[in-house]
Amino acid sequence: MCIRDRTQTVIDLTFTKFAEKGVKRMKYDQFLKGIAECATKKGVSEADLKAKITASGGPAYKGTKADAVKWHDDKALYTGVYAQGGPTNVDKDKITSISQTCDRTAADVRGTKK
Repeated sequence: MCIRDRTQTVIDLTFTKFAEKGVKRMKYDQFLKGIAECATKKGVSEADLKAKITASGGPAYKGTKADAVKWHDDKALYTGVYAQGGPTNVDKDKITSISQTCDRTAADVRGTKK
């Protein structure tokens, strides 16, 4: 565990050996047994391996950061409908109710207007 010259397969096998069946996380005592196993296989003391793991600082969580894209980031460069604030399905200055968007006049059986 946390040993660079170990392959992911060896680490997975060590995890499987000491973790409870069907779990994705091992308990602390199981982790200590795994460290003992790795130290034995590597030929170093448990204390040295624990010190190496502690010095590593833990996992590094890294995400991707989007590049700067001037056409997306600078709203002054927007064109078309997006320059006016984006599309809308309601014209706020013209439509005040659904009756203005639907033709509700009488129609015959076929749906055609009289």
